[in-house]
Amino acid sequence: FLAGCTYPPLMDSPDFPSDIKQKVQRILSVCGGKSLGAYTESQGIITIREDIAKYIQERDGYPCNSSDIYLCNGASDGIKTVIKLLMNNDPKKPSGIMIPVPQYPLYSATLSEYGAYQIEYYLDEDNNWALNIDELERAIKESKDHCVPRGIVIINPGNPTGQVLSRDNIENVIRFAEKHRLFILADEVYQENVYLPGSKLFSFKKVLMDLGAPYNRMEIASFHSASKGWHGECGSRGGYYELVNIDKDVRLQVNKLISASLCSGAWGQAMMDAIINPPKEGEPSYELYKKERLDIVNRLKQKAELVSQLFNSVEGVRCNAVMGAMYAFPRVEIPEKAIQHAKSKNMAPDAFYCFQLLEKTGICVVPGSGFKQKLGTHHFRTTILPPVDQMKDMVEKFRTFHMEFLREWK
Repeated sequence: FLAGCTYPPLMDSPDFPSDIKQKVQRILSVCGGKSLGAYTESQGIITIREDIAKYIQERDGYPCNSSDIYLCNGASDGIKTVIKLLMNNDPKKPSGIMIPVPQYPLYSATLSEYGAYQIEYYLDEDNNWALNIDELERAIKESKDHCVPRGIVIINPGNPTGQVLSRDNIENVIRFAEKHRLFILADEVYQENVYLPGSKLFSFKKVLMDLGAPYNRMEIASFHSASKGWHGECGSRGGYYELVNIDKDVRLQVNKLISASLCSGAWGQAMMDAIINPPKEGEPSYELYKKERLDIVNRLKQKAELVSQLFNSVEGVRCNAVMGAMYAFPRVEIPEKAIQHAKSKNMAPDAFYCFQLLEKTGICVVPGSGFKQKLGTHHFRTTILPPVDQMKDMVEKFRTFHMEFLREWK
């Protein structure tokens, strides 16, 4: 599909299935000059926005209008746009946005860039990284002397923590947000990455609508990306966000804001269409699509289960189940002697640990301190993407390193 959109003469070849040829023609027919090389509408190509609206409607069971869809250069671009809308430009009491800890650094970096106040709430590690309402209340109460709370970010499935929130948890978060009049930013870019048997992705929009009044009138932005899922097309920089229950005057300002950037990349827009509008049963491309998708998803499920089992078999390491996303976030015990040595080097203890791991084994992981974490705890993030054999080998090397590290620094 992307090859045909990029170089249309390929569609003359009999090697391309008829359904792909039709999809290519459908997209290019609404592009300027019949080419992805032209500027698109600021919100994105209308046909692709219509396909996204249909995808969301089928997913959630509620109407979705293409005018609510904004295509962007990866979800990060959309997240920054929406956060910008919530800023009040008051340096004495700036807008505050609630963000999870551990958190994806995009949020803290963006809030710092915009001069916003970071209202950090801790995820509950002992409850599979769920959101604890008492913790949310603590965080917002302590923030009110410093800011005007405007929004709450929820990453589901979680990055770096790999959790998938239960429906009850989502309902309680929505009630909390309504109570405090918070705009919801639902980062759902890993919505296709759910592995644990019994786990299910409930979109915040669906749950909000299911709850009825007054919750179904709340303002919410939800985000999706070409970079995640089972496809993982990071370099395409494709993404979109849906704005729900947004006042028409605010929407006008959104349109002004995005028009200054002209449009997102048309190739990334086409990638997004390929993801949310895949071959359907009965179409010539379907069987190959189905086989490739199942192969990738089943391998991810296998590795998600395997990685937590392997880490939990190592003394002094505890890893919650990888329910979704692409990461494990194990908690590791670091001896006090090593902690003090790290501090003497002006390093976070888990950063010292991770650098030692890299130098002695070649294994590269990300220190938990880079995502922030509860004081006195130490973690690292690793991906579940390598092949199974490599992952098993990696954990055995890690086990040997960890036991030697404990002996050296006990």
